[in-house]
Amino acid sequence: MPRFDLPLDQLRTYRPEVAEPADFDEFWQRTLREARAAAQPVRLTRMDSPLQAVAVYDVLFSGFGGDPVAGWLTLPADGSDELPAVVEYNGYGGGRGLPHEHLAWAASGYAHLFMDTRGQGAGWGTGGGTEDPHGSGPSTPGFMTRGILDPHEYYYRRVMTDAVMAVDAIRQVERVDLTRVSVAGGSQGGGLTIAAAGLSEGLLAAMPDVPFLCHFERAVGLTDRDPYQEIVRYLAVHREAADAVFTTLSYFDGVNFAKRATMPALFSAAMMDQVCPPSTVYAARNHWGGNADIVDYHFNGHEGGLGLQWQRQAAFLAALL
Repeated sequence: MPRFDLPLDQLRTYRPEVAEPADFDEFWQRTLREARAAAQPVRLTRMDSPLQAVAVYDVLFSGFGGDPVAGWLTLPADGSDELPAVVEYNGYGGGRGLPHEHLAWAASGYAHLFMDTRGQGAGWGTGGGTEDPHGSGPSTPGFMTRGILDPHEYYYRRVMTDAVMAVDAIRQVERVDLTRVSVAGGSQGGGLTIAAAGLSEGLLAAMPDVPFLCHFERAVGLTDRDPYQEIVRYLAVHREAADAVFTTLSYFDGVNFAKRATMPALFSAAMMDQVCPPSTVYAARNHWGGNADIVDYHFNGHEGGLGLQWQRQAAFLAALL
């Protein structure tokens, strides 16, 4: 697993021009306006659990088009003070799993909402339960090419809307301080973190960890790994569709969301990451609209910093609070 991307001194100044649709803001404003118009109140169901130090709730909130999206909410079991909160998004193919798999933030004094990813949850881990009730045209196996010829039909329009609606949802929880909500996630979850940061108002911080869904035009073809290779396989068959595909992807590129994000951020990148190449991560970080620190893992692939990066995130948030 050798280094294959730009050297670190070039990454630090890598700020590429990325295609941005003229109606990018209007597209997302309309999408979120429609989702919020269809939203129902958040439903919280207290779960019986062997966990004694945290309270666990099964969450159901409204996502894209009012579709129901599941999640786990964990809170410190004692106390009544308003809590800072972290909304966390999952990696590609995983679901929300089980509550005891997501304890670090609640154990550190935060309200923590872990969002299920619609249609996913059967690739690894312990499963998910959120359907994606919308169809698409022909696509490769996976999620990257579902509806990819039209930004209105594209799969990630729905998922990124869910990510923003999850922020709205945690702000409906009685014990949450509305002014101290942050977003976090790794890989796909990192890409959703960037999207939520660019589309949500009043967030305290964003923590994208080895983020996916950034700088598509470079990623598609630079790496031979999935999930970006799903797009390559699609275009190898639909040879005439490249212009339409990359036009659609420009509405969902993390670089374009990063430009609109103004809260402090803590990124991570792995120099040997062949799934989310470091140049694609740096492209988003270097376009960030506010202050954005980054941690480099020089000898790691897509696993990045794992628990060490979480410790750095916890210290980062503690300093902001």
